[in-house]
Amino acid sequence: MGRGRAKAKQTKVARDLKYRTHDTDLSALARELHGEPVKRPEDDLDDVDLDKWSDYADPRD
Repeated sequence: MGRGRAKAKQTKVARDLKYRTHDTDLSALARELHGEPVKRPEDDLDDVDLDKWSDYADPRD
């Protein structure tokens, strides 16, 4: 008993996944499967001053 609400939610989610149209980027999927490097925004550290906190570093390290 008490499983009706959980089952209804699971059914709703399953139905949504089955019938919703998905916008799939097939070229990105192909790049990922072929192992090509993916350009990420966090990889762009060229314009970030990495020595910004070097004055606060422990000199013993």
